[in-house]
Amino acid sequence: MNTESPEGRPQADEQGTEQGDAHGVWSEDMELAPVHPGDREPGDTSGDRQGERLQKVLARAGVGSRRVCEDMIAEGRISVNGRQILEQGLRVDPQTDQIAVDGQRLDVRNDRVTYAMNKPFGVVTTMKDDRGRPSVGEMVGDLAAGLVHVGRLDQDTEGLLLLTTDGELAHRLAHPSYEVPKTYLAQVSGSVPRDLGKRLRHGIELDDGPVAVDSFTLKDTHAGQSVVEIVLHEGRKHIVRRLLAEVGLPVSRLTRTAVGPIELARMRSGSLRRLNRTEVGALHELVGL
Repeated sequence: MNTESPEGRPQADEQGTEQGDAHGVWSEDMELAPVHPGDREPGDTSGDRQGERLQKVLARAGVGSRRVCEDMIAEGRISVNGRQILEQGLRVDPQTDQIAVDGQRLDVRNDRVTYAMNKPFGVVTTMKDDRGRPSVGEMVGDLAAGLVHVGRLDQDTEGLLLLTTDGELAHRLAHPSYEVPKTYLAQVSGSVPRDLGKRLRHGIELDDGPVAVDSFTLKDTHAGQSVVEIVLHEGRKHIVRRLLAEVGLPVSRLTRTAVGPIELARMRSGSLRRLNRTEVGALHELVGL
């Protein structure tokens, strides 16, 4: 039993434990009082939350069975909004909460899809072409309502093109301020000067302003033809062809092989594949979503 001294300070109980804090007497009943939302630390995901149980959301996203997901939570492999989660049954909102597995952002929203296409040579990047030319829109058909292409590839350029129903993701991936790196393989006529990589990284002046590459690699040379790899985050029209023509290497074939972390890999020309949740999460992280 607790007693107070005449000065109002708590006295030790029968076991010699002092009950109190800096603000006065501590009552055992206070342990049952809920935490006021304003007293929670920033980023604290505990407390009353609306939504679905975390393990259910993870299982639906294909991480594993609910039992496996519960084990992963117990092992500390899951985080929500940057906070490691160890307790079972936490409720999350798949539309707003950022969920990561082993530090890798996971997209768990159900209402948006993103695809990778290997655009063939001769296909125009538009959902509908008034001139009747083969178009990206014809290739995807009614695959998903609201599907848009992310940026453009020239008609005579082939390779990786992203399409998505996520308007904000499409905007950020295409906007130059986010500096999304894009990788190209170019077959060019002529031999590549030894110092060309340094010159391209330093910057080349074009009619509409300077352009500098992020990286430049000579991949192959044979019979007066060379294959080079260029990585840059520019999005100006015909930028790779104009850049290489300016340094005396006209392009005879151009293929985009990567956009950020998404690679063309072994996709056949004209094929489509839906990006998995980890890949979409990596795109979100790249552009700050």
